[in-house]
Amino acid sequence: MTTTSRKGFAAFISDCARWALTGGIAYKLYLAALFGLIGAGIYAYSQQFQYGLRITGMSDIVSWGLYISNFTFFVGVAAAAVMLILPAYILKDKDLHKVVIIGEGVAVGALVMCLLFITVDMGGPLKVWHMIPGIGLFNWPSSILTWDMLVLNGYLALNSLVPLYILYCNYHGRNPVGWKYKPFVFLSIFWAISIHMTTAFLYQGLPARPFWNNPLLGPRFLASAFAAGPAVIMMVLIVIKESTSYPIDTNIFKKLKRIIVASAIINLVMLFSEVFKEFYTFTHHSLSAQYLFFGLEGHNSLVPWIWTAISLNILGTLLFAFDPTKCNPKYLMVAAISLFTGIWIEKGFGLIIPGFVPSPLGEVVDYTPSILEIMITVGILAAGAFVVTMLIKPALVIEMRLREQAGAAGGGE
Repeated sequence: MTTTSRKGFAAFISDCARWALTGGIAYKLYLAALFGLIGAGIYAYSQQFQYGLRITGMSDIVSWGLYISNFTFFVGVAAAAVMLILPAYILKDKDLHKVVIIGEGVAVGALVMCLLFITVDMGGPLKVWHMIPGIGLFNWPSSILTWDMLVLNGYLALNSLVPLYILYCNYHGRNPVGWKYKPFVFLSIFWAISIHMTTAFLYQGLPARPFWNNPLLGPRFLASAFAAGPAVIMMVLIVIKESTSYPIDTNIFKKLKRIIVASAIINLVMLFSEVFKEFYTFTHHSLSAQYLFFGLEGHNSLVPWIWTAISLNILGTLLFAFDPTKCNPKYLMVAAISLFTGIWIEKGFGLIIPGFVPSPLGEVVDYTPSILEIMITVGILAAGAFVVTMLIKPALVIEMRLREQAGAAGGGE
């Protein structure tokens, strides 16, 4: 590709789509599996659209379930892109700068999932108009929910447009102009913090839910996000390293590992601090925590989940902290999956459901997601994976060609 060939944005989009959809048999089977899961999710959602949220396991008591649990978790995954942007642009780390665009692709996929989870939790897309300024009841600036919508869509725009501009310039073989995109990169650093803190404020601001009235909730959201998010990015990098010719230096894994370990330890310290607060001075406000960790009035459906989550959190942290293999990809994948799964359970079911149990009137109701609810959730996760794939694969092709051109030019000299 030369600077004079195939100019124009239409050609850029056309080539990106072609690169994203072409590949070997394994890649085509992977895409087919994603399409199958998305199709199943669309079918399940058609049932919810027809019959309403009564097809889910949610109730008047537990009104947030699998959808909002995943929304809360993946907001953190999206925010974690800042853990690559910060050292790459502020500290001038050349290793992490090479994979920033991959982290931003993961962030965009996570944000798409977040918005889809909110849409299905509202009951249907026709209700989104309530949030449109001038048409619906926007309630800005008093509503935290409105702030959350603003920061999520703003962060999605930042993480979509900045990489798009950089890739477009690289596609044409020219250097991106710093003043055109770097101010937005620095803005995205602060925006990343805001999307997760605002989500935490949504829960902290509900006075009838003492389980969420915790000043550590916001900081622990960030700590868990900065552990789980880089773990997801590491999994993506391992897949790229093992299945493509794109070079991923071992130093990148080492630096990500340090970020993960520090964040995971802080997250565990905060978790144990919260457990101490709940049970050392036990009051009626601690009943939600008792329901989560030990069961309440014979209801103990979440107990095995939370102890599994804590065990996986500790296991993943130890695997990353004491790595005898010196960044062997298979070992790191096991560690990343352990930590990711532990935080996903603990930050999802372990946070959302106990906030509703017991109810303000003392009712204890177990929540179990329905099959259709699970199908919708899996479909959204598959859609997020598809978005990440469609963004990252063309980016790798463009970056590889850019490196080849730079190598050829260097060799010619």
